[in-house]
Amino acid sequence: MEGNNKMIDFEKLNPMQKKAVLQQDGPVLILAGAGSGKTGALTSRVAALLENGVRPWSILAITFTNKAAKEMRDRITALVNDESAKDVWVSTFHSACVRILRREAVKIGFDRNFSIYDPDDCARVMKDVFSKLNLNLADKTFTIKGALAEIGRTKDEMISPSDFLKKRDGGERDEKLSLVYREYQSRLRQNNALDFDDIIFYTVRLFEQNHEVLEYYQEKFKYIMVDEYQDTNTGQYELVKLLAGKYKNLCVVGDDDQSIYGWRGANIRNILDFEKDFPDAVVIKLEQNYRSTQTILDAANNVIKNNSERKDKALWTENEKGGIIKAYCADNEYDEGRFIAKTIDEAIENGREYKDFAILYRTNAQSRALEEQLIRKEIPYRLCGGIRFYDRKEIRDIHSYLKILSNPNDDVAVKRIINTPKRGIGDTSVEKLNQYAAEKEISFYSAIPLALGDGLFGRNAKSFESFYELVERLKKETSDMTSQQIIEETAKLSGYINMLENEGTEEAKTRLENIDELVSKASEYISSTGDISLDGFLQEVALVADVDSYSENENTVVLMTLHSAKGLEFPCVFIAGLEEGLFPSHRSMMSLDGDHELQEERRLCYVGITRAREELWLTFAKTRMQHGEMKYNRPSRFLDEIPNDMIKWIKNERTNSFGIPFASAAPKKFSSIAASSGLSYGLKKPDANIPAPKDFELSFVVGDKVRAPKYGIGTVKNIAPAGADFEVEVSFTGKGNKKFMARLSKLIKIEQ
Repeated sequence: MEGNNKMIDFEKLNPMQKKAVLQQDGPVLILAGAGSGKTGALTSRVAALLENGVRPWSILAITFTNKAAKEMRDRITALVNDESAKDVWVSTFHSACVRILRREAVKIGFDRNFSIYDPDDCARVMKDVFSKLNLNLADKTFTIKGALAEIGRTKDEMISPSDFLKKRDGGERDEKLSLVYREYQSRLRQNNALDFDDIIFYTVRLFEQNHEVLEYYQEKFKYIMVDEYQDTNTGQYELVKLLAGKYKNLCVVGDDDQSIYGWRGANIRNILDFEKDFPDAVVIKLEQNYRSTQTILDAANNVIKNNSERKDKALWTENEKGGIIKAYCADNEYDEGRFIAKTIDEAIENGREYKDFAILYRTNAQSRALEEQLIRKEIPYRLCGGIRFYDRKEIRDIHSYLKILSNPNDDVAVKRIINTPKRGIGDTSVEKLNQYAAEKEISFYSAIPLALGDGLFGRNAKSFESFYELVERLKKETSDMTSQQIIEETAKLSGYINMLENEGTEEAKTRLENIDELVSKASEYISSTGDISLDGFLQEVALVADVDSYSENENTVVLMTLHSAKGLEFPCVFIAGLEEGLFPSHRSMMSLDGDHELQEERRLCYVGITRAREELWLTFAKTRMQHGEMKYNRPSRFLDEIPNDMIKWIKNERTNSFGIPFASAAPKKFSSIAASSGLSYGLKKPDANIPAPKDFELSFVVGDKVRAPKYGIGTVKNIAPAGADFEVEVSFTGKGNKKFMARLSKLIKIEQ
């Protein structure tokens, strides 16, 4: 192609960005490192295509969010300064597919005016499916929400109802889910409706089954660009491959080192294997970073280079070297939060603004201790990508149960949870009881037994009776319990825990973690005050949860998970909770899928580090209350992957709330961290400082042969205590060494 590219200022592009703009024909893989200016390069690339005579409607640019699509569209229009630029297809995967399906719907058996069902609509359809198939709505092991989640994941993998059992183990649950999947899809089709997962599924099927339609869109979209390619799932991958099959003018942009969404279907192999799909692909690496100091980039590079599932590259910058990274070894999560709040407070006195700071963490539950310490220091903050801990639905629900036990006359609390979990008590019945209570001038709760006696509820009487008996049972059984025990018993007997466990979704797992954190809060309150009463705990929660008085303007500290932080940047960043079992997560450490999940955790750490522009703090706690028990977690391996000379450990001379001195100074490496904190890391023999796992004995020792479900027979090389479990390292011929958590590994000793 030839053209003058008059709208593109090549002086503003570095050599590799310029190459990315000018390499317009054929398959192109742009590996765009964090902060490498990819958006500018992408928009310039589209502008160059337009100025070289490519018709705007022949260009398809796909992003992952509507916000990103709008930003790209606006920047292209501003750069080209031509109304025709608006004809470029810049959209999300789903928006592009909906446009195609509206035009071609009849070819897949739908009317072009098909509906797109939201989650509530889908749940109503699934309820009808359960009813038709005579499935028990009260069955906590097979729920509507759980079935929808499993079917959604199945569609992402392009598995149809007819192929479902061929791809599964074929057990009783799979047989049931297969019937549900078939009936659910049938009802959607009857309603001329698609759910969100159908949109890409049916577009791919449309192209696979209708060659003329595929050829039309291959001719239409001669140039295709896909941003964030590392986040594509199987369906999205198939879609792109089909569209680009004729001209192969496909440019994918992404960073394998920032692939952090495997848990929701993203497949890192899509970007790693791009050159296998397109052998003549041109690979361009954008490694110059415009965001961070060189010290921060060096730390990120040293961490991520430990991954084997990646393309070789290293970020560099012309920015200044910057200050050293600071790290802190806290006694517990409260000391961790106190240190972070104190550090921010001191920085504000020295001219920083609150909005300069972001606190990042692995799980939502970690925010609670951090929020409380910020509140104590009167530091304004906002929680992004989530809801403040005490405002989260599951916490408000359990809190309402607790308030009822303390004060049954709390009508607001009773009404909140009378049908949570679902008991078949609808709004009409609630309003009827509300009027009954008002007429008798008594509380809503105390009106229940009277209304039952008067026959007010008819067929719903059983539901109200069940709720009343539950509360009365809780009041009786928890009368001599501590607040921690009351929370655990309430969450269990109410059916709340069972409800979440059977949903089987990532959201449900997060909500369970948050309930565990509430249990931990109660345990810590008891330890620090000696007050075991429920009333005392509720008063404490009321005080620390009162955050409404803090400013909601933009000048606030930001708290968010590491996943939520992707794509953002801040002058100053704290990464909290760098502990084995927390970050990396326990699940990634015990995965039977080799170290694939562990590598995703390392990519998440890389993402966190590269959010920082100027200053970075890394913190971990020697002990942390989890699930209501004190855990002794080892420092994260990611800390060990940063060279000594890049980290300065902040001295800790405070005492904790029990008057016990903290360590006088925190060391730089695992070996010395373990020695000073009474923790072990990869020890050959059990460390006397670590509590041995309770009620759990290994059936094998170092040197024994064991069988693992995925890897076959191997030899036990090392056994090390890991909290309430053991970490077992096994060597497999031809497959290397793998690490397992003993309790969940299904390792079986093989008699020799």
